[in-house]
Amino acid sequence: MNKNFKVQAQGGFTLIELIVVIVILGILAATALPKFSDLSGDARAAKLQAAKASVASVSAMVHGKVLIGITGTTVTMENQTVNITNGYPTGNANLAAAAGLDVNDYNISATGGVLTVSPRGVATAASCQFTYTNAVDSATPPVIAPTISAAGCN
Repeated sequence: MNKNFKVQAQGGFTLIELIVVIVILGILAATALPKFSDLSGDARAAKLQAAKASVASVSAMVHGKVLIGITGTTVTMENQTVNITNGYPTGNANLAAAAGLDVNDYNISATGGVLTVSPRGVATAASCQFTYTNAVDSATPPVIAPTISAAGCN
């Protein structure tokens, strides 16, 4: 009676191999987490950049209507009455509404021909905003500034 007691091949991982894999996954997670947590500033900056472009588009469309001969001190855009100053829209809440900016999504203030827009819920709103300043004359377009950065919207 000869019985052969061979050691069978191992069917799983050793404890050390499992620990090494867990450590590697922990290191990868620790390096990737700051990148993903920083995306909120980029998202706010992109949202504000889109709002800025929308205001610029409404301004260009209103100015185009003035150039083709629309007379008066107002024009209707997106069911909103937009006031005209020097051939361009007046920087007020009606311009923001015509641009599709909702007060639930943006802080919108208008004083003295300057429209200021910033996203809601940003602690550093002063560095994450743009302003639309009325045209000073018919030859000078309105100023929409500044350039928005993700660093300012963190």
